Amino acid sequence: MKFRTFCSSIAAVAAALLLTNPAALADTRWSIDPATGAIVMDATANILHKDHIEMTGKSVSGIVYWEIRKDGSFWCERDINFPLLRTIPNITAGFFSHYVDIQGYDAIRVDGQPLQLKAQKLEIRGKLQVTSLDAAKGIEVVHEIYPSTERPVLFEHFTVRNVGQSPVRLEIARLHDEIVTDPAKGVQGAYVLASDTDKAGIYKLEGGRQVTFNLVMHGYVKDFGPLTGLDPAAELRSRMALVDGLGKNLILETPSDVINTEFEFAKLRGCESIIATKGGLMHAPGGGAYYAAIWANDQAEYINPFFPFTGYATGVESAYNSYRHFARFMNDNYDPIPSSIIAEGIDFWNGAGDRGDAAMIAYGASRFALETGNAATARDLWPLIEWCLEYCRRNLNDAGVVASDSDELEGRFPSGSANLCTSTLYYDALYSAAYLALGLGMDKSVAELYRAQAAALRDNIERYFGGEVMGYDTYRYYEGNDVLRSWICMPLVMGIFDRAGQTLQALFGSGLYTKDGLLTAYGDITYWDRSTLYAFRGAYNAGYADFITPELLAYSHRRLLEDHVPYPIESAPEGNQRHLSAESGLYCRIITEGLFGIRPTGLKTFSMKPEMPSEWDHIALRHVRAFDSDFDIEVVRSGKKLRTVVSDRTTGRRQLFKSRQGEYINVTLK
Repeated sequence: MKFRTFCSSIAAVAAALLLTNPAALADTRWSIDPATGAIVMDATANILHKDHIEMTGKSVSGIVYWEIRKDGSFWCERDINFPLLRTIPNITAGFFSHYVDIQGYDAIRVDGQPLQLKAQKLEIRGKLQVTSLDAAKGIEVVHEIYPSTERPVLFEHFTVRNVGQSPVRLEIARLHDEIVTDPAKGVQGAYVLASDTDKAGIYKLEGGRQVTFNLVMHGYVKDFGPLTGLDPAAELRSRMALVDGLGKNLILETPSDVINTEFEFAKLRGCESIIATKGGLMHAPGGGAYYAAIWANDQAEYINPFFPFTGYATGVESAYNSYRHFARFMNDNYDPIPSSIIAEGIDFWNGAGDRGDAAMIAYGASRFALETGNAATARDLWPLIEWCLEYCRRNLNDAGVVASDSDELEGRFPSGSANLCTSTLYYDALYSAAYLALGLGMDKSVAELYRAQAAALRDNIERYFGGEVMGYDTYRYYEGNDVLRSWICMPLVMGIFDRAGQTLQALFGSGLYTKDGLLTAYGDITYWDRSTLYAFRGAYNAGYADFITPELLAYSHRRLLEDHVPYPIESAPEGNQRHLSAESGLYCRIITEGLFGIRPTGLKTFSMKPEMPSEWDHIALRHVRAFDSDFDIEVVRSGKKLRTVVSDRTTGRRQLFKSRQGEYINVTLK
């Protein structure tokens, strides 16, 4: 049986089962609240649970490590990171960071006794909210944890409610803890992390009444004094306004609530993690390590081409700013652009040599320029794109593929002198640059040259990388590579489908794929979400929607509703499954560029190849903001064909397309 036929038969059964009963997947700990879009855990089931979640604002990022303990109580510790309080040496990780384990519950006494709280419910949507109960005393405490959107502060809001009938004597004590750093180790001298409750007193709390207080954890320069004018309630409104605002654009509709919800959560994580540095807005991977800096992979390649779809101006500005930072390092000698611009833009890192960074930048910048729909932005980025393409051309080896010192894994795994990832990124960038040249009114010869270079490169990729690996007719990741690697998915992502069936079989049928995603290399234990997310997108691009949708659903369920939630992660064992934010952008791009198959072809044009699984009868994206527009895409199954409607919300224009699955349609916006 051919692989495509086999995939379709087993996937149809799996998709039907998972769509009708997602809870059948193992280890479901959370559920989706359809009214709020939050995920909810029933904490009364006596399940010991530990997890961590990162939440970020423009001046702070808090990683909350929390658990439900044996006695049923909730406990947390926070790794609070202040990206703008720079330390010495002022390197990538050169910022003030500290763990805080103060417990706001310790401030509460009822009738002279501490509470014996047991967690009842946890909710996550832009904040971590815990509802706990001391049944004997009739006291409920609602605890909300969230970062400031603008200031270097992490807030915890407590609502103490008497759910009994009789009044109680409530005492709230003042809590204070303070860390002061060595002034010799700070760029601005000593830093302070102060943790304070904002209320103290004794209250007669009648039945049904409540009292609120806040635990405020804020970092500041000691010589400047503590922050003033902090308003926790206003900060919570600002945080939830960000969450709600992101939810009003790029709205996904599919028959799977799990995929729809994980898309919303990934959109938030991808967009929230932007730091307001002195070098301008910089998207931050996060994870307690990577802030106030940019990378050619995380930002230029992964997340930046997603921002125009969201309508989030802060995200778009951060992307534009990152490319301008990289452009500072163009040079007439065509020496490599650094992999990372660090320390708010004042320094750089290139410790892994040339990782194929120019290909990453050219790929991301050309797509981003097209997707903005803004000719001025595109013209400003053109010299960078042109330089990066020329750099790649000058680094073609004798076989006509791009040579580099390493790849985005920076030597963790072998990548030879030329790797598949770099050359395929360069291949796609050439086509995007050709479209961009025409969109900017350049001579047709520019586009023709880039397309000719792309065609030659495709042949060279096949000759150099194509071959048998472990019995599969797929790709060697580099010359001499003899074990399967997860990044062999990259040709499928970039539109090269010659070995699609065998490549997908190698990726998902060989033991390379696990419940946690793709192993980096066959026989190893390390997995990175980024290659898994690329592989999902590549499978859709290659036309294997029936096969890959159950895998996407299982992955989404694991990340959203199981033991470590609610976002895509970086890797494990390295990094302890950190919620690095650019991976969330890659998840969303499975939908925009995979399921819907959107590929920019001009400043106001794009092609589409919807790849809807046969068990689904409709998909839609509402309020797509790319190409300087606001439009909807609706795809409905109509017999053996797909009926696609693109509706421009600004002009009211509707375009109707009827196509077979796997056929491209071309859309022009006005």
